[in-house]
Amino acid sequence: MTGEQPPTRHIVVMGVSGAGKTTVARGISELTGLRFAEADEFHTEAHVAQMRAGIPLDDAARWPWLRALAGWMAQRHAEGVSTILACSALKRSYRDVLRQGPPDVEFLHLDGAAELIRDRLSRRVGHYMPASLFDSQRAILEPLEPDESGVVLEVAASPDDLVRIAIDRLGLPLREPAVGR
Repeated sequence: MTGEQPPTRHIVVMGVSGAGKTTVARGISELTGLRFAEADEFHTEAHVAQMRAGIPLDDAARWPWLRALAGWMAQRHAEGVSTILACSALKRSYRDVLRQGPPDVEFLHLDGAAELIRDRLSRRVGHYMPASLFDSQRAILEPLEPDESGVVLEVAASPDDLVRIAIDRLGLPLREPAVGR
């Protein structure tokens, strides 16, 4: 069976800033062994500075970033490595670009009440994305459509519960525990 790709899974944890994407994606990665990436780390310094100043990125600025993320997932797929990516993926068109990477991309949409997420943002420390951009993100958010592979979870649950529920709903196998010698 030469040249056959090993089976891989590629999951994008999506939602507005403050929904818990990074926390949940890292938790899933730790329990399943999926390779984690934070989409924010793929932004240029200029784009980070722009967002830090409270100016949302326009689509022209997002396309190269989204293509880089799709390429990262495609490269991991070629290596036989499954991935989990924390990425806002707010619009269908953004998710369409991400789907151009590996053969199959699934989405985990963390959604919830604006007040709850706004409260989380107000307490967040050390992130360049200001709470002032929350409303612009919510305004452009397009929920998953019926033909998009994915799961929607309510963010009111604890991060640990969200990780467990996501693993169950996505049917992800847990990583084999390391055996001590």
